[in-house]
Amino acid sequence: MVAMQDVPLVFISHSSTDTWVAKQIAAHVRACGAEVFLDEADIAHGDDFEGRIVQAAKAATELIVLLTPWAMNRPYIWLEIGVFWGDQKRMVGVLHGMTAKAFTADEQTPVVLKRLSLVTLNDVETYFEQLRARVTQWKTDHA
Repeated sequence: MVAMQDVPLVFISHSSTDTWVAKQIAAHVRACGAEVFLDEADIAHGDDFEGRIVQAAKAATELIVLLTPWAMNRPYIWLEIGVFWGDQKRMVGVLHGMTAKAFTADEQTPVVLKRLSLVTLNDVETYFEQLRARVTQWKTDHA
């Protein structure tokens, strides 16, 4: 993992069922010039899992949360969102296998998630374009 001062760090939150999709998103994030935290790549066997999650979330500049039917009941998704929400950092929800309308209409979806910037997986390139611009600005600001 590259130090936060070198480039922005994007934390990708996902369920284990969505690991392949999360890895594809991570590759695109890296192509934008940012670094990625992805639990299965960045947490070693024997590490304090929760401690590493919180540490990485605190170091990250933004969160991509992969919102799928499988992710909605995963406790670590909620932990990760809570850390970013508490630190008032950028959070972007990527919808896959559900629509924005269904997601926001679900009464069990917390208000904090309903206020997320949402993008569908099919339209995630718009997020990558915005991230590229933020990385360029970051490099200018930290030169």
